[in-house]
Amino acid sequence: MNPRNCRIDHLVTSGTFSLDGGTWDVDNNVWIVGDDEEAIVIDAAHDAEAIVAALGDRTLRAIVCTHAHNDHIDAAPALAERTGAPILLHPDDLPLWKQTHPDRAPDAELADGQVITVAGAELTVLHTPGHAPGAVCLYAPGLKALFSGDTLFAGGPGATGRSYSHFGTIIESIRDRLLALPGDTVVHTGHGDTTTIAAEAPHLQEWIDRGH
Repeated sequence: MNPRNCRIDHLVTSGTFSLDGGTWDVDNNVWIVGDDEEAIVIDAAHDAEAIVAALGDRTLRAIVCTHAHNDHIDAAPALAERTGAPILLHPDDLPLWKQTHPDRAPDAELADGQVITVAGAELTVLHTPGHAPGAVCLYAPGLKALFSGDTLFAGGPGATGRSYSHFGTIIESIRDRLLALPGDTVVHTGHGDTTTIAAEAPHLQEWIDRGH
């Protein structure tokens, strides 16, 4: 499917990330994929009102969570309430979700291989555990885009030093699921700058060596 009018909009929101008793200031990337009529939001971070403003008059079809660390989901319930859009999360991240939103469950589950369609673009869910058990990436071949959450950044894999994370698992996810994608795929990350698969692929062995 050729998403002729589909585009990727980018918003940066600021807040805190808290886990294992620590709290850090963070800037998060919020990705809005769609056209002038409809869109999905990937990671509703920190500021529901800013996301609503960026959406404008578009119908929000879904709020997709790449994982359930609080900085990626803290604004999701408020955004859902404002827009009526369902919150989608991989079930393996429910324990993390409940740390932030114990009284509000996600509306539907994400599954590996699931396809989310918006504005003619098809985004395939890739389960990529390691940074979190239920971490996912979204691959949109028609847009030559990968939305990687905190699984892959410009310069290496996401952090694995805290609860619910595992270095060997994230390396397997990146090697087997992400680096197999076309090299010109643009990687839209959860924090920081974009990169490409081709830019990151040569460094796999360096990451492995650094992690041991």
